[in-house]
Amino acid sequence: MRCHAWGYMCAGYTPAMYELEIRRRFSAAHAILMRGVREPVHGHDWEVTVTVSGDRLDADGLLCDFHAIERQLDAIVRPMDSRHLNETPPFDRINPTAEHVAKFIADTLVPHMPDGVRVASVRVTEAPGCAARFMPAGASR
Repeated sequence: MRCHAWGYMCAGYTPAMYELEIRRRFSAAHAILMRGVREPVHGHDWEVTVTVSGDRLDADGLLCDFHAIERQLDAIVRPMDSRHLNETPPFDRINPTAEHVAKFIADTLVPHMPDGVRVASVRVTEAPGCAARFMPAGASR
């Protein structure tokens, strides 16, 4: 197979894959439970990076509409913004760790993905240098 700039498979390389990243920020407080001890309530300016992927572009040369993913992500993040996560579903029932926030966002996004597009990962940063990433297995639709 010939290798060229249009993303076709090249000898020794993996099949072509396209990725899009969508980022959002929100501010929220939480107090996580660690080894049976609840830490003091504190806040973060959280940054969420959603990476979606797929191996085909549509007729317009797009993996999918960025704006559709943005709208879904905004709807997920909005109820957490300027809130105490421990009092915000589903974190009123589960420990509001960055790992759980990342998984919640991914799990909520998956059903809204266009055909051929999957959630590759959701990265949640609590503070500079402190991030958790969730990568769903078999998240394609």
